[in-house]
Amino acid sequence: MAKKNETVAALLLRSTHFLNTKSMQRTKPFRVHFAFLKISVLKKITALVVLIVLLGCNVGPKPIDYGQDGCHFCKMTIVDKRHAAEIITQKGKIYTFDATECMVNFLTEFDISKVKLFLSNNYANPGELIDATQATFIINTNIPSPMGAFLSAFKNKEDALIQGGDIYSWSELLKHLKNKENDRNFLIK
Repeated sequence: MAKKNETVAALLLRSTHFLNTKSMQRTKPFRVHFAFLKISVLKKITALVVLIVLLGCNVGPKPIDYGQDGCHFCKMTIVDKRHAAEIITQKGKIYTFDATECMVNFLTEFDISKVKLFLSNNYANPGELIDATQATFIINTNIPSPMGAFLSAFKNKEDALIQGGDIYSWSELLKHLKNKENDRNFLIK
């Protein structure tokens, strides 16, 4: 009888071990699957956060809030939708100006290599920021600008020709303003 009890006890232990092993085998894939879900969700959340950060760091133009934003150079409130300007740095910092001439004057105290975009408002379409390096500029005494330089930017050369005045590209404008050392509106030297 002792042998019989021993055998029964051994069988019970084996069956319990078998059940535990079997149940572990059954639960193990679920645990792995559950861990996989945790990692998958974590990856998705991480990807979402990275996407939001990248979109938040978009280096591009920001609409000027007329009547609220101030000129970074002369500190006047920006109200003229035909002459405002912006500089956007490589890191996405935005400097707003009430006129292109303020933006040009600001360049005397700023490292130009840090600039990603120079933007000026299109005189023909007020409020539209255009790439200043591709724009056509005029100096026409019949079109006053906020700082009195009579400087206006146009997206199309044809629109600038209609207005008349002295016509400049971005690089020509910078050279021209650099040569106006005695004019109080331009500080470039």
